[in-house]
Amino acid sequence: MIKLDHLSLPVRDWQASRDWYLRVLGLTIEFEIPDRRTVAMRDEFDFTIFLTSDGTAPVAPGCVLTFQVDDVAATHAALVRHGVAFVHPPQKMFWGYGAELRDPDGYRIWLYDERSMREQGGGG
Repeated sequence: MIKLDHLSLPVRDWQASRDWYLRVLGLTIEFEIPDRRTVAMRDEFDFTIFLTSDGTAPVAPGCVLTFQVDDVAATHAALVRHGVAFVHPPQKMFWGYGAELRDPDGYRIWLYDERSMREQGGGG
């Protein structure tokens, strides 16, 4: 068996990123190591993202983090009501159907749900 367990993501300000992932995506804090400027953020399925601004790696927002949500349209609407800016609302894209936003460091975040992906299809 092989299972992806965690991902390390270099960020400029680990506390600002922590707060964003808490507020916007609802991840929880697994643990923090302030003297190493690192926080472990976990989703409800026990996948962990380490946000670190320890200077060991440059911030290079070339990767995309894709999150499955219950309802992408409802999630998008709720986040917009709370002042979250999106690159685009739920729509058909080359990767499927969903919405895109950016975290404080410019990492692309894609949100989708299984029903919309199935019904709206992919290929923008």
